[in-house]
Amino acid sequence: MSKTALVTGASKGIGAEIAIQLAKNGFNVAINYNKSKAEAEKVLQKIIDRGGHAEIFQADVGDYAAVKNMVDSIYKEFGFIDVLVNNAGIAQQILFTDITPEIWSNMINTNLTGVYNCCNTVLPKMIHSHTGCIINIASMWGETGGSCEVHYSAAKAGVIGLTKALAKEVGLSGIRVNCVSPGVIKTEMMSSFSDDTLRELKEESPLNRLGTALDVANAVVFLADEKASFITGQVLSVNGGILI
Repeated sequence: MSKTALVTGASKGIGAEIAIQLAKNGFNVAINYNKSKAEAEKVLQKIIDRGGHAEIFQADVGDYAAVKNMVDSIYKEFGFIDVLVNNAGIAQQILFTDITPEIWSNMINTNLTGVYNCCNTVLPKMIHSHTGCIINIASMWGETGGSCEVHYSAAKAGVIGLTKALAKEVGLSGIRVNCVSPGVIKTEMMSSFSDDTLRELKEESPLNRLGTALDVANAVVFLADEKASFITGQVLSVNGGILI
């Protein structure tokens, strides 16, 4: 029987590629989106065209009640959530002194509280069934900190801390919790970067290239597989060596 994966923020970018690759590897996929329904439907169609099974589910991950309703709907559709991929997130470059309380709260609510909301609603059934896998998408800025991205760095550092602590707590229940920590990945989120900046970032990488959404998705697929059954509480950095 096929396993089911919930991928949050799966309408575009890294999340969309994760959903597609998990489907390619035999998972039923619950494609979460917040506002980008048309893009989510395109991801759904790509999966269906390749013979996969998926459905789209709307929810703002920062809203606990919405997440709970989404998870209940996924249970009705697929029966169980074997793999939770917490990918939904926002990014922003801004001086720390320009971060208002509203900007700070929005960043933390989406990027960190959203992870809590999804884990908290999915874990009870995983614990009861003594099986499950959670993969959180962090960032290298959560590992080292990024200038002009203090709120983003803080949220992603929180995701890493949550991952390590939760892995210790639920390991005896047969549940693995890991992080994938992307470096500079060329997606729509980087559309505001100039060609000069992108070239500089590429040159900083020992592999002399920017990452792709597929690079991140492949790491997620590995951690979701039974081949990674003895790996938990870890941060798998997908950054081309830019941070070692």
